[in-house]
Amino acid sequence: MKQIRSIFQTAGFIFIISLCVSCGYQFAGGGYIRNTVATVAVPVMENHSTETTADVAFTNAVIREIIEKTDTEIVDEERADAVLKGSIRSISFATLSRATTETVLERRVTATLDVKLINSEGDVIWSVSDFSTDDDYMVSDDQATDDTNREAAIDEIAERSAERLIGKLLVNF
Repeated sequence: MKQIRSIFQTAGFIFIISLCVSCGYQFAGGGYIRNTVATVAVPVMENHSTETTADVAFTNAVIREIIEKTDTEIVDEERADAVLKGSIRSISFATLSRATTETVLERRVTATLDVKLINSEGDVIWSVSDFSTDDDYMVSDDQATDDTNREAAIDEIAERSAERLIGKLLVNF
């Protein structure tokens, strides 16, 4: 009986130690975006959608993601190793669920982007086209609440898009 208890204690000890050692996985200090890009400029994205503030939301999300998850520094275009240029091709809305034929309960918003990383010589060193992200939101009868939900969904897809884009750009990812 003592031998079985000793085996369980040893196994429990090893389990706890392995948890302590394996915890703490993080992306901070994830390296530079691409090998030679220690500094990057991020101008405001072109906005071809009907959502007037989407360009600012997506640009700010990309800048935040670069600052939080990489070692690359954000600078102005004159000092940058590269420029990350983006274009919001579209933001579309689709009905997900209805209460009646005239009453929408939930919508899906989808954003489609084109993004290019251009070095100081003007060469495209990385690009992605038709990059899309979506999110769902609840529709409200109250126009102010509906507008707030819609904007929150757009902000959420801006953050998700930025996270996925910068993840693809990271050298050490």
